[in-house]
Amino acid sequence: MKSLLFQFPTFMQHLYAGVTWRRDVTSKTVYLTFDDGPIPEVTPRVLDILARYQVHATFFCVGENIVKHPDVFLRVIDEGHAVGNHTFNHLPGWQTPTTTYLSNIAKADEVMRANGVTTHLFRPPYGRMRTAQKRTVGREYEIIMWDVLTHDYNTNYYTPQMILNIVRRYTRNGSIINFHDSIKSEKNVLGALPQTIEWLLNEGYQLDTL
Repeated sequence: MKSLLFQFPTFMQHLYAGVTWRRDVTSKTVYLTFDDGPIPEVTPRVLDILARYQVHATFFCVGENIVKHPDVFLRVIDEGHAVGNHTFNHLPGWQTPTTTYLSNIAKADEVMRANGVTTHLFRPPYGRMRTAQKRTVGREYEIIMWDVLTHDYNTNYYTPQMILNIVRRYTRNGSIINFHDSIKSEKNVLGALPQTIEWLLNEGYQLDTL
């Protein structure tokens, strides 16, 4: 059962209908995703790594961070990466009234549009939301979960090498791999990302945006 911490089995993913856990299983393509930015302490360094290997990723951005750091957000866009909505205040859906949650998503969308960006992608903070929230959000967005959870935010236990091992063990065709460009994840994401990309490329995977 410990593997559930890293990857929910396909049959369990199918039980949680209306969201995307994984892309085309027939294509040897995977998708790096980063949650919780953009922030100047981490996001530019993630972008530098991606540029070094000439690969692109998808960033699920928190609206208030876009307001604080629009230059970092625009760099993400200018360098060809995709972005998704991650609410304005990184709200936990299961603890938030649905009307408040939906308004918070709309506020993040307004900030993105003010910066010239529209997105059809949404990832719920913490990967959890109420059924009513999921149903309503799913009418406007593709709700993106993940196929591989790296746990890069848990620096008390996980190391960059352990994160690389998680990716190597659980990545498969169509995997959506979850990282974070946050202060909490700084050490692990920056330490694991270069080796992760190198391993994926050596294994013949294409890296694409959602």
